[in-house]
Amino acid sequence: MKPFNTMSGIAAPLMRINIDTDTIIPSREMKTVSKKGLASGLFADWRYISVESREENPDFILNQFPYNQAKILLSGSNFGCGSSREHAVWAIYEWGIKVIIAPSFGSIFYNNCIKNGVLPINLDEEKIASINHFVAIDPMKNKLYIDLNNRIINYDKETIENFPIDQQDQEFLINGLDQIDQTLNKISLINDFEEAHRGKNPWL
Repeated sequence: MKPFNTMSGIAAPLMRINIDTDTIIPSREMKTVSKKGLASGLFADWRYISVESREENPDFILNQFPYNQAKILLSGSNFGCGSSREHAVWAIYEWGIKVIIAPSFGSIFYNNCIKNGVLPINLDEEKIASINHFVAIDPMKNKLYIDLNNRIINYDKETIENFPIDQQDQEFLINGLDQIDQTLNKISLINDFEEAHRGKNPWL
């Protein structure tokens, strides 16, 4: 995955609580085990008037300009609850959303975000409402600036400092690594250990 350091982008408000992974991508849209080809199924039941014809619902926020160019999603509590399907994060990332800001997340979904290059940020409802108000005035102009290195969000004349994220999760995103990549970075140490272990235990 690509390293995440800083970014500036349009924020789209999808201010609903308990948005589950089946809503993020319905099971019928999961036609591949690849990370590609899933963006069209993102929020399919909300994005389309007809799922079969793919006629867009003009009332859905991500179909409206400029929110259809959003890189940041604002939402309500318990975002990503429900099943553990990793496809939900794959669809979000492929569509173009790189940051989700919500009061809370489903725990498995949160971890899947970290593993796939999406930054999940926990903020309280008051701060999210303030950001939403700022964005709504002029969503094209009033972009958010996210600095993961320093854990800062800038908007209007406000700065949110030290947004919560585990240090290891922060390092994964900054370096563009998942757990497998992190292990492979230590392959020389692993090989040295295995060689030493075989030397001490030749019968194995």
